Amino acid sequence: MSLSIGQTAPDFTSKDQNGNPVKLSDYRGKKVVLYFYPKDSTPGCTAQACNLRDNHQALIDAGYVVLGISPDSEKRHQNFISKNELPFTLISDEDKSVHELYGTWQLKKFMGREYMGTVRTTFIIDENGTIENIIEKVKTKDHTAQIL
Repeated sequence: MSLSIGQTAPDFTSKDQNGNPVKLSDYRGKKVVLYFYPKDSTPGCTAQACNLRDNHQALIDAGYVVLGISPDSEKRHQNFISKNELPFTLISDEDKSVHELYGTWQLKKFMGREYMGTVRTTFIIDENGTIENIIEKVKTKDHTAQIL
């Protein structure tokens, strides 16, 4: 499924790093940065998370809530958060159901082999739950600038 700007962001319920349910619709009234990334503690994903961490106050000041999502377990998310002092929620999507909703679980090619994996994508969702922007060419070290 391919989403586009102006569409309603698909609602979902999944678990955060502490096992608490997270529903996208609970964030109505706020702007949401929903970023899909492949794997905790890998170089690109760490650079992206740390860029969002270092600029978190600017995002809050602009009215955004940051939600990261990957197929990692809650435990891996906890380790990633404490290691990098991340001030935002990470969502565990081990069954890839949210990835499927957003079209971010796709066939990828790397060094000649094909495999299914997360396509690094960020969805900017407005206060009404509408997709305002989709960032597909994510610059991991300068991601906040792309959002703001």
